[in-house]
Amino acid sequence: MAKSSPEPFEVGCPCCGATLKVDPATRAVISHVAPIKPKMFSDFDAAAKAMREQEGRKESLFRQAVDAEKNKATLLEKKFQEAVKKAKETPDEGPRLRDFELD
Repeated sequence: MAKSSPEPFEVGCPCCGATLKVDPATRAVISHVAPIKPKMFSDFDAAAKAMREQEGRKESLFRQAVDAEKNKATLLEKKFQEAVKKAKETPDEGPRLRDFELD
């Protein structure tokens, strides 16, 4: 009696959703069908509108970053002055003992 070769089986890829056909005898992929990707935009006008909106968001984020950089020096100076003031108000109690010094 002749031994029939096993039929190839299909496996779905969990990452990309592709369909793979695998030969059980050789354990090799013999066929690959890529998943169908849905269209991102229905027409060219919708894509152009989305690009314009994205450009506006980028410009807004850039302006915010520039403003933050302009005020950075004054903000750091205020934080430093507050830390100096707090350090002067709370005097040190002297040298602190560490745990191993108590033994």
